[in-house]
Order: sequence, then structure tokens, then C-alpha cells
Amino acid sequence: MRYLGIDLGQRRTGLAVGEGQTGIVTPMKVVRAAGEAQVIEAVAAAAEEYGADALVVGLPLNMDGSDSIQTRRVRALAAKLTGRTGLPVHLHDERLSSFEADQRMAGSGLTHRQKKHRRDAIAAAAILQDFLAQRQGGEGVGE
Repeated sequence: MRYLGIDLGQRRTGLAVGEGQTGIVTPMKVVRAAGEAQVIEAVAAAAEEYGADALVVGLPLNMDGSDSIQTRRVRALAAKLTGRTGLPVHLHDERLSSFEADQRMAGSGLTHRQKKHRRDAIAAAAILQDFLAQRQGGEGVGE
């Protein structure tokens, strides 16, 4: 099964692709979209382009596990993605995914600007990698 990992942001959305069988995840790209409708269309196009069988959307919970305004926005957007793509959407805790992306890029030799452009795709890959690891480990999945 092929998954499209999604790190939804206010201005940029990171995308990554992963294989459920092998657990291999690759950061793909960052899309810029002005509004919700554009984000949905960009994700739907990417899902088709990469042959995704399911979507994994990072769920931005507060550090104590509670919902925030952004969490509710992501939940609503995930429901719209299901309607638009017809694909199952899994919500997965994304706490510290941006921190992990920064750690992965540390010492890479990239400039601050280059890191900024790649960060969201790498965060999407971190979310997807964690999701796949939990599935392979038999643990419960985000949603």
C-alpha cells in the first residue's frame, strides 16, 4: 500500500510518499497554497500523481495531547480530503515532527533558506515514517 504523508501548514504543505510493505519514506515536495480549496486540490493532485492508496495527515496536538484551533482545522480539512479523493485519511500525531525535520537537516550544509524550503516535506516524511513504524509494530494508529 502506498501512502501520501501530509504536513499541513498555514502557508506551506509538505508531502512525502511511503510504502507500507517496505516502510521506505521519501520527502517529495512542498506546495504553497493560498486557501483551503487550493490545498485540497494540490493534495488530491499529488495523491493521484504518486498513486497513493491512503493519506496520512499530521495532527497538530498540543504537547499535553489536547486539541488546538489548528487541530480542529486539520480535522475538518482531513474530512474534506476524504470527500475529494475518495481515499482513507489517517490522522497521526505530529508533535515534534518539525523539530525532527530540523534535526535531520542539521549539519547538512544547506543554507537557512534551503532548509526552510525543504523542512515541511521532511516533516511530512517524519510523520509518515512514524505512522508506518507504529503500523508495523502493531500499535494503534492515530485515527
